[in-house]
Order: sequence, then C-alpha cells, then structure tokens
Amino acid sequence: MSSFSRSGAQVLVDQLLLHGVDTAFCVPGESYLALLDALHDVSDRIRLITCRHEAGAANMAEAYGKLTGKPGLCLVTRGPGATQASVGLHTAFQDSTPLLLLVGQVQREALGREAFQEVRHENLFQEVSKWTQEIQDPQRLPEFLARAFHVAQAGRPGPVVLALPQDMLTESCTVADARPVRQTAPEPGVAVLRELRERLDAAQRPMLIVGGPHWSEAARENLEQFASRWKLPVATSFRCQDRIDNRHPCYAGELGTSASARLNQRIQEADLLLVLGARLGEMTTQGYTLLQIPVPEQTLVQVHPDPDELNTVYQADLPVAVSAPSMVAALASWRPDSTPVWQPWQEELHQDYQAHVAVPELETPLNLAAAVQTLRKQLPADTIFTNGAGNYAAWANRFSQFFQYPTQVAPTSGAMGYGLPAALAAKVCHPDRAVVCFAGDGCFLMAANELATAVQYDLAVVVVVVNNGMYGTIRAHQERHYPGRVHGTSLRNPDFAALATAFGAHGEVVSATEELAPALQRALDSGKPAVLELRFEPSILSLKGI
Repeated sequence: MSSFSRSGAQVLVDQLLLHGVDTAFCVPGESYLALLDALHDVSDRIRLITCRHEAGAANMAEAYGKLTGKPGLCLVTRGPGATQASVGLHTAFQDSTPLLLLVGQVQREALGREAFQEVRHENLFQEVSKWTQEIQDPQRLPEFLARAFHVAQAGRPGPVVLALPQDMLTESCTVADARPVRQTAPEPGVAVLRELRERLDAAQRPMLIVGGPHWSEAARENLEQFASRWKLPVATSFRCQDRIDNRHPCYAGELGTSASARLNQRIQEADLLLVLGARLGEMTTQGYTLLQIPVPEQTLVQVHPDPDELNTVYQADLPVAVSAPSMVAALASWRPDSTPVWQPWQEELHQDYQAHVAVPELETPLNLAAAVQTLRKQLPADTIFTNGAGNYAAWANRFSQFFQYPTQVAPTSGAMGYGLPAALAAKVCHPDRAVVCFAGDGCFLMAANELATAVQYDLAVVVVVVNNGMYGTIRAHQERHYPGRVHGTSLRNPDFAALATAFGAHGEVVSATEELAPALQRALDSGKPAVLELRFEPSILSLKGI
C-alpha cells in the first residue's frame, strides 16, 4: 500500500472509507474538530447525522449496526459526551451489536492531569465494550482501525471504543492504509452435523429457539425451510421475533416479557432444544427458571458464534461455535426419513401462539392490543418497528407480527429512550420503508429532543406514544410488592401532539381504537415525522391475566 503525508484525522477517515463506512452519527465537540474537518472533504461518501444528545447518537449507531450487520459509527467528545454515550454501548454489548465509538480526548501533553473533561476511557468502558484503546501515535491509526472493525464484528459482535487525543488528530504523518478486514465464517463440521442428526432422530418433543447476531433474510428463509421439512416448532428469544415469519405454521411465539405461560411450559416439556444464536439470557429463560443450571434436563444443542459464550451458564450436550446462519444454511437441505412423530406437537404449539395473540376484550375506549394489530394490518409487510422499554413494549411485541428480516429493532438490554433514535437510524438505512416507533410516555421523553433531528434530516418516522401518565413497568412492580403505596412513579406529561407540531412534525391525539387507522393514514400522508399520542387507560398496567 502506498504511503503519503496526511493528518491523523485524514488517515482515520481514509480507514473508515476503505472499511465501507457510509454513515456516522455525532454530537460535535471541540476535541475532534479536525476529524469533522476531514469528514467535510468526503461528505458525499459519508453521511454525517448531527444529533441532539450523545445517548441518541449512540443508540442510532447501535440500531444501524443491528440493521446492517456492519459497525455503526458514533462520534462524541470526551467526558460528558463519552459518559452520555455509554447507554448505547451497554445496549450494543448486551445485544451483540457491532458498534464503533470514536471519542475525542484531551491533548497528549495534558493526559493524566485531570484536564478539562478528561476521562480514562479504558477504565470507563471496561464493562461495556469488547475493546477500548487510546491512540497516541497517528501512524498506528490504520492498525488500530483495522483491529477495531475486526473485533466489533468477530465472534459475538459488540462495541469498540477508540479515544483520539486532540493533537494526535492534527499531527501529520506518513503511513500506508490498512486493507479492509475479512471476517472468518466457520461452518459446522461433519461430525457435529452427524451427531445433531442422531439427536434429532431420537427426539420426541424437539424445539428450536432462535435469536442472536449475524442473521439475514436468506438465513430466515433457510430456517423456515428446515423447520417446515422437519415440522419443528420455533420459538424466538427475547426481541428476536423477526428471525422467522410469525405467520409460519411452525412459529410458536416469543420467549421474554410477552411469552405465554403455555409456551414456557412447552419449553420445559421438550426433550431436545436446538438453540440457534441465542445466549439463553435472563429474559429469554424467565429469570433462568426454564432450564436447570448448570445441566438442563432437556438435551441441549447450543449454536453460538463465540466459543466463550458456550457453557457459560448452561452446559450443552452439543456446543457448536458457529453462527446461526451458518448452521441453518447446512440444515436447510436436510430431509427427514418420514413424517416426524412430533408433528401434532408442532401444530399444538402454533395453535397456542395464535390463541395468545388474539385480541382480548377490554372495557376501555382504547384497546392497546387492537391498536397494535391495526397498525400491523395497515402497514406494509416490510415495515420496521422499533421500541424502547416499558410495559407498553410487551403489548407491542405480543400483538404485532414480523414477517421479514430485519423488521424488529429493540433493545434486549431493556434501555428506555431507545425507540425514537433507533427509528431514525432505520429510516436512514431504509428511506423507502415505513418505520414505526412504539414508545411509552416516560420512554419517549428520554429522547423526544431527537424529533429535531428527524425534522432536520426529513426522516419521516411515525412515533406511537402510549401515554398512561406513569412509569408503567415500575408502577406495576410497585403495586405488586407495595400495594397502596404508590410513590415516585407518576408523570405529568405535555400534550405530545402539540409538542410534535412545535418541532415541525405532524401530531395527533388518539383516544379510541377506531380513531387510530385514519390518524395513521394522515400521519403517513403528511410526509413528515409524526407523533400519534394514544391516551391510554392507566388502570391496565400489564399483560397479566390477559
């Protein structure tokens, strides 16, 4: 590779380009002005989205990583900027999402003096990143950027942080570019496939649990082909519902906050669990209660791209260190010798799922379950749905359906304030697709400032705000554990429709179920970012009993 003299910032931008970066999310800071200047020269190749808060920028970058499989890029300044971006890092870490956070740092001569806004990022981000490094020498930028892109995507993907001293970015150097990183893609071996076939042939009540990273539309199709031929019930891990068309006759439902008691029981009754990509974390396993620790009673085959993840909590009978898409590509051509004996079991599980998502009758003007299904029926099949965290999200996940990949973007980390930034990233990635964000009133106001970003960049997302005047999840727990002692969970909210209008967006209030469909159509027809405020009956706190 040829070498020529450039500033550190120019070297860095050249590495971003050769690794295929086309979008970055930022809140500008004086610590990386040189990087902003270098990005100015390639503004036709790297789109820079300026956000209103570092948490929003980091969440957008994380959602971009979910949607594309490439590291989302976020740029923030030191100290306050870095700490405010940490929520996006935490989500990327727990959700196995590739993310690259570039943080401006104080000049090198001031390091270690607690200079203005100085933070030692290696210490700060140790628990929420795969790798954090401060780059002292601009000549090492190609080396560190190549490693960062590799680490962010390899094995179990996750976030990487690079700190950039201010004067390092302006220093000139002569250095060659790196090459684009090539990721390894191991495939399951013959012995593994033979043992899996033997275990499947011996099963009476097998189930698939799918989730995790590296999925694609082709992987979803391979999964459905395998499940169809073998009549295998398929459950999805927490907030990974788009790994299979939810209308598929093998679909059994989601494991997580909206799981049915019947599905949880079926997991415990299964004699073989083939887990493709999922970590079997706390939410998926109902607080680690569905499977016995460390050795489950069910035969467990766990497929995950990171060998360090295997046998961490549950000891698998057959642990396989490959990605779920690699495994389903191998399984798609398999054919059973005869009709599997468990076909009635698969049919019952799908019937259980259909009963679980049937709209319940509620004595309220606005039935949230019916509202969610109204949105699903009215919107195209490739609509991308996002959400943050709260009781409202359990309704959105249970009563909506996902048909393609990727169409569900939600934090398994349970982070509030995620839905709107994620929706904006989705619209940046897929400008021709409808994008709908579900948000609670508390969740929305943690990121409502990013409506300004939506208007500035003409990102016409629809935000459905479920307004019940409280932090609903916490209130539900509070009333369960401390009945009659409500304290600290009530909210006094603005008129969300009027707030949207003030930003230059479209806004409407919906108070009854039948008002939603026409309001949604007006929002879509406006061509602008839109907020539909659903004024919801606060007495219905959770899905328990429904």
